[in-house]
Amino acid sequence: MGRRFKRLLSEVTKFLTVGGVASAVAFVLFNGLVHGLPGDQDGLMHEQPLPAFAIANLIGMLVSYRGSRSWAFRHRETVGAAGGRVAFVVINVASMAIPLACLGISRYILDLDSGLADNISANVIGLGLGTAARFWLFRKFIFMRPEKAARVRAAD
Repeated sequence: MGRRFKRLLSEVTKFLTVGGVASAVAFVLFNGLVHGLPGDQDGLMHEQPLPAFAIANLIGMLVSYRGSRSWAFRHRETVGAAGGRVAFVVINVASMAIPLACLGISRYILDLDSGLADNISANVIGLGLGTAARFWLFRKFIFMRPEKAARVRAAD
């Protein structure tokens, strides 16, 4: 196994671990807001799953940034405004469109509103696709190899 592949595998593993923690936070918040606590009928935002998903995932994004910056990509340099924070937020908000679209299709086109349907569409299919997009975008535009970050800074 080459050095570059080992480094990529390490980054993927750490990224997925951080994402798993952030996703767990968002998952609990989303399900609480939409489907309520165990034994409850519906959550406060049962009829508004898309805003509930966005709120839960914005909170998860805070967890994700901290873990990405301090652990998953700590050996990479950040570029851009505020040490990459602005690009991180833009990429996260933009990639949130993927699971929101999956949830919207499930809820409003397929007319499925159970907890299982919501979680499969948003937190399995949508999250999987969104995670792949974010990993590539973070490595490409925020957390760069030191030599590439130096070239980007020199060009600015």
